[in-house]
Amino acid sequence: MENTVAKKLEALVKLQSIDSEIDEIKKIRGALPDEVMDLEDEIAGFQTRIEKQNNELTEVETNITNNKEAIKDAEKLIKKYEEQQMNVRNNREYDAITKEIELQQLEIQILEKRIKEAYTKIEEQKEGIDNTKGTLEEKKKDLESKKQELEVITKESENDEKKLEKSRTTAVKSVEDRLRLSYDKIRENMRNGLAVVSVKRGACGGCFNIVPPQKQAEIRERKKIIVCEHCGRILADVEDEIVDEAKPKRRTKRTTTKKTAAK
Repeated sequence: MENTVAKKLEALVKLQSIDSEIDEIKKIRGALPDEVMDLEDEIAGFQTRIEKQNNELTEVETNITNNKEAIKDAEKLIKKYEEQQMNVRNNREYDAITKEIELQQLEIQILEKRIKEAYTKIEEQKEGIDNTKGTLEEKKKDLESKKQELEVITKESENDEKKLEKSRTTAVKSVEDRLRLSYDKIRENMRNGLAVVSVKRGACGGCFNIVPPQKQAEIRERKKIIVCEHCGRILADVEDEIVDEAKPKRRTKRTTTKKTAAK
């Protein structure tokens, strides 16, 4: 049983060691991968905005065309009504046709106002599109720069990372599924990615809370998997503080009092 638990702990320690090295490589890249992803999302958002603005612009231009056609139709009706006015039989018919002409003239005024407002909107829309395009180009340049920077960093550590990933695949096979799942879960919850630690100077190597002597004795025995009662990390070993015996001991200075002889 002791052998089995010891082997399990050794396998976990090895896996943790590999994962910590991979974490260090990823730490060198810093926030660059996230920044690249954020920029890609922003660029996609700006492209969608430009597409939407262009669609709105097309819609406004279509409305202008429709309104101009409507003005032509109204002008035709006015001409028709004016011809009818020449052949009216009484004042009542004349007034009715006059009212229709006035309505069409009012409609033309409304349509012309709409066309004028639409042209103003087109100018604003074009300005908005130009601004968005300008921002988009800046973001694209920024993205290209960060991608190149990330590529350089990635290439520098690519071989090491591949070797570590290969070692990790082998190391994972040595850890039973239940323990691996627990290990992965603990790692996810820890900011520094440490799931397996040693007891150093009587404290957990992860959260630095004191581990009682009795618990330390159990960890040394390696008869069962023991976790820190404060942070939940797996406690794999106890590192004893080494006292350097070669270091000379500090000598205490003895003071002597001289007796003065009586004269």
